[in-house]
Amino acid sequence: MNYPESLKIGDTIGICAPSAGIGEDEYKIKRYEAALAQLREMGYKVIETANVRTDYKARSSSAETRAKEFMELYSNDEVKLIIFASGGEYLCEMIDYLDFDKLKTMKPKWMQGYSDITGISFLFNTLLDIPTMYCQTIKDYAMRPLHRSLIDALKIESGEEIEQDSFDMYEADWTIGEEEDEEEKDPCATYNLVNKVEWKNLFGQNRIEFQGRTLGGCLDSIQCYLGTKYDKINEYISRHEQDGIIWFLECFEIPTPELLRKLWQMKRSGFFDKCNGIVFGRPLFIREDNGTTYYEALKDILGDLNIPVIVDADIGHRSPQMAIVNGGILKFVSENGKGKVYTYLK
Repeated sequence: MNYPESLKIGDTIGICAPSAGIGEDEYKIKRYEAALAQLREMGYKVIETANVRTDYKARSSSAETRAKEFMELYSNDEVKLIIFASGGEYLCEMIDYLDFDKLKTMKPKWMQGYSDITGISFLFNTLLDIPTMYCQTIKDYAMRPLHRSLIDALKIESGEEIEQDSFDMYEADWTIGEEEDEEEKDPCATYNLVNKVEWKNLFGQNRIEFQGRTLGGCLDSIQCYLGTKYDKINEYISRHEQDGIIWFLECFEIPTPELLRKLWQMKRSGFFDKCNGIVFGRPLFIREDNGTTYYEALKDILGDLNIPVIVDADIGHRSPQMAIVNGGILKFVSENGKGKVYTYLK
């Protein structure tokens, strides 16, 4: 793997918006400004591309412009970490404008984001063997005190091999600072933790432990690239077969029949053939059609693989989420509703 240089205090963090931008919402702007301020207080320099603060129809700018701004930021040798402005819906539009041949020749750097950002993180992993960080986008760095998950991401990006414990509670929805009175919204508020975290072993094992090279992200986004010229998943799996593959997946919004169909496609494409285990994060919106529950859909399609499957892990849209290196060697342990993730940068 082509690991980026470790982040250090005094380094420059770049912000860009390859999908949605910050937009004109006053609260989002305040959170963004507070995040930049906190990173600067921590000793980092911060720069942003031209269209980070714009947003029209869930796009920061045209597909070509988004790709151009990303390439400019990635080409900047002073930038050691890119934290993306937001997820969104339309990142796939800008992929065709990226110069992957040029990217292969450039010095790798850490990138951090989730959701629609999967389009970059997944392809950098599978096409370029460059690990990326699947974790929160820039606005969450506004919260005070800074949540452990955000600190963990910076630790790993600074070269630390850390152990992460599952959290105690998680959000019911996207509710950071969402008080009823608009004037009382706190841009530096932390997560509204209301639900108990409980990792589950899908097929009823008391304890699950597996290790391998990670591959994954938001399933809603990954499916966009399957069967296209960017689909080099089987080649990636072959390159790293000796490590074994761990798929980590999470869903933003998906009905259970579609979930089953997407996983069926991945299974029939051979993507799970060299798999040591699968980890599913907490989905945000699941529509359980035809009386089939989320867990039933997973069991129906994955049951014959005879590999361990963890569900409701601290990954994805219901914060907080662990800092997951897409392309790193990770060990997952799940027992009695609790989990641990060990990160190895090799």
